[in-house]
Amino acid sequence: MATIRTAKAHWEGSLIEGAGQVSLESSGVGTYDVSWASRANDANGKTSPEELIAAAHASCFSMALSHALTGAGNAPEALDTQADVTFQPGEGITGIKLSVNGKVPGLTADQFAEFAEGAKKNCPVSQALAGTTITLDVTFTA
Repeated sequence: MATIRTAKAHWEGSLIEGAGQVSLESSGVGTYDVSWASRANDANGKTSPEELIAAAHASCFSMALSHALTGAGNAPEALDTQADVTFQPGEGITGIKLSVNGKVPGLTADQFAEFAEGAKKNCPVSQALAGTTITLDVTFTA
């Protein structure tokens, strides 16, 4: 059965001088301030669409990698994933870098890297962002 997750945004004013809020409606975990300045310059305590994409990508990738590893009989002890989404004003999102460090008993670093590449390719968020260059940096803790 499909699930639907909902977020809402409210914006007031022009792009440059205006500001708004985004709320995570499905979970109710929070409402966050957004502005052009926080998107194109320093965050200053506000979020951006790119930070929200980074959060979605890091969590989805981690879930996909955990699922693949567990399905192969090597449940991870820990996966730490970071997603860096690069936004260039006037161009848009120019790339996403995923970095993962995994601790998985029974695997070699090369085997872990293969699973990580598969998760990058098969994670639903990676697939939704297929028009963007996505790179992967893998480290492994034995």
